[in-house]
Amino acid sequence: MQEHIVIIGGGFAGINMAKALGKHKDFKVTLVDKNNYNFFPPLIYQVATAFLEPSSISYPIRKIFRGKENLHFRYARLIRVNAEAKQVELSNGILDYDHLVFATGAETNYFGMENVRKNAIPMKTLSDAIQMRNRMLTNFEEAAIHTDPEEIRKNLTIVIAGGGPTGVEISGMFAEMRYSIVRKDYPEFNNTGAEIYLVDGGAALLKPMSKDSQEHTYEALTKLGVKVILNSHVSDYVDDQVVFSDGTHIATKNLIWAAGVSAMIFEGVPATSYGRGKRLIVNEFHEVAGLNHVYAIGDTSGMTGDPGFPEMHPQVAQVAIQQGLNLAGNFSKKFAGKAPVAFRYHDKGSMAIIGRNKAVVDLPKPKLHLKGFIAWLAWLFIHLLSLISYRNRLNTLYNWTVAYFSRDQSLRMIIRPMDEVNKSAEKDKIDV
Repeated sequence: MQEHIVIIGGGFAGINMAKALGKHKDFKVTLVDKNNYNFFPPLIYQVATAFLEPSSISYPIRKIFRGKENLHFRYARLIRVNAEAKQVELSNGILDYDHLVFATGAETNYFGMENVRKNAIPMKTLSDAIQMRNRMLTNFEEAAIHTDPEEIRKNLTIVIAGGGPTGVEISGMFAEMRYSIVRKDYPEFNNTGAEIYLVDGGAALLKPMSKDSQEHTYEALTKLGVKVILNSHVSDYVDDQVVFSDGTHIATKNLIWAAGVSAMIFEGVPATSYGRGKRLIVNEFHEVAGLNHVYAIGDTSGMTGDPGFPEMHPQVAQVAIQQGLNLAGNFSKKFAGKAPVAFRYHDKGSMAIIGRNKAVVDLPKPKLHLKGFIAWLAWLFIHLLSLISYRNRLNTLYNWTVAYFSRDQSLRMIIRPMDEVNKSAEKDKIDV
């Protein structure tokens, strides 16, 4: 009989593990996800700024599994785990398992600030990206009809919280859009006094990267006109005012939250199985502490058994991919009567794009720092290869080519579900 492996989550970790097990007929694999597609988070900001279509960075999970008879997909949410009965309760039924794998990734961390959670624009999911595109374009359209300079400035000013790769990349994108696309589409916006702010609580941008990358990024963004604020935390966001830890504030309707992530807590998993940042405590074989036949990989796992990373691995794509492949390999070894392999993360480097022909790359072996055009080309190449299908790669390459030579893109449409449109119309009616 096939052993049934249930994977919760269809991100980098879950999809790569499932695909690796697709050729092992001794296992039946069921992947559960609340979305019926896999998407590529590092390019979410390009969907949010209307430079890529959602379909360019996403792909249906069932199509990924096509032709693999032992791979199955379940469109559902996880409700609770019954480890004793070896069952998971889903939003649409009960699923039995022989082995359970958490690959649920992480969610946006608002650090307990309720006003920020309610009013800021998150940057974690594909839905977040579409919401951000609609909200930003709507604010631009509102600014175009306002006569009050203060209201115009609030609609156009952008504050990005978080100086990691996402914050850096999206602030650079907005800065370049301001000097090209926005001036063409909205000539009435000249001399409004609107600014782009990038805020981080640390002493430098891109904290995990080299000092050379940090300094080059700061200089490049400053030249693009981004106002970089360091050593300062957002403490509240109320009445269109972003309030900082030092008491200062910035008036804006656009607070983009890229300041941190947190893993999730699942009903049925004991509290003792969680560590820092709600990450599930696992050993070097991905086994969750305190539970049998339960594993965790990717952003939701907190492994301390890797000698090179005693403080847990960074929550990045390469860790998730490598852990998914390692666990899949260990299941195959176990079935063949071989000893499992302890996970060791192989750091392939870090990179961030700043703008047109501008990027930074840090490579660990050989230790090398790249910047400028060659780093930009490396960023494009790696991200294209990382997309899950040839169709994604061709669509993305086409859109990037058009955008590069035209300094423009034609995807700036406000497309919203009808219920959201009706709510907006009702709100406008009440306001009038």
